[in-house]
Amino acid sequence: MPIVIKRKGTQFSIIPRGNSVFEEGDDVFFITLKEGVEDIYKLTGKIKTPIKNVMILGGGRIAFNTAKKLSENKIKVSLIEQDKIKAVELADKLPNVMVINGDGRNLELLEEENLNSMDAFISVTGNSETNIMSCLLANSKNVGKTIALVENMDYFKLSHSIGIDNLINKKLLAANTIFRYIRRGDVVDITTLNNSDVEILEFIVKSNSKVANSKIIDLDFPRTAIIGGVIKEGKGIIALGDYTILPKDRVVVCCLPEAVEKIEILFS
Repeated sequence: MPIVIKRKGTQFSIIPRGNSVFEEGDDVFFITLKEGVEDIYKLTGKIKTPIKNVMILGGGRIAFNTAKKLSENKIKVSLIEQDKIKAVELADKLPNVMVINGDGRNLELLEEENLNSMDAFISVTGNSETNIMSCLLANSKNVGKTIALVENMDYFKLSHSIGIDNLINKKLLAANTIFRYIRRGDVVDITTLNNSDVEILEFIVKSNSKVANSKIIDLDFPRTAIIGGVIKEGKGIIALGDYTILPKDRVVVCCLPEAVEKIEILFS
């Protein structure tokens, strides 16, 4: 189920409908069951590349936890930390990670540590500009995926134009968690899409909700929102127009800001 289209070179998001046309260069977000992932790759002309080698720049808590989880999942990780004492501490705590003491902004160092052979590069130092510049450097060496931690929200508007795959902001992640508790309806999760004003909300349907026991096609749903899927008794469903929403269903809704209030009313 395509839920958002972002036109190439614009900041505008489109909630797709049956007559929407995909254009070359569009960024399209899909909700899919696991068994549909391969079909998505084929339809979009993408090649699925497994992530086996990852380089992380930075030695803080985010870098540590990321390196730990990746290594536990049998991914080969190289971590670069400029502070020698911290690098030694990380090496002791992460026995399955290659910890390198050096300046990650140094191209020669990165090349010596086989940057060219990395499947992904993650920069999570305390400096947003360093993170962005190092990811751009990784892109220039044809690293498949780059992720940068940034504090300045203005950088989100530039992420695709400057060539970085994903930007992460701690304040935005915290805000998403807080919003869960102030939204109307039984919201169990909320997130925003990278470089987009689109929100994805997950509701638990209550028995007295306006959407309960109604077919999707019969709902007075705003055009700037779409139901991407339903989780019913732990099983994911791509819900089409003839699906009847029942109490206790967990419904995933993608919407533009102007539709949020109406969506909350429907699920409250």
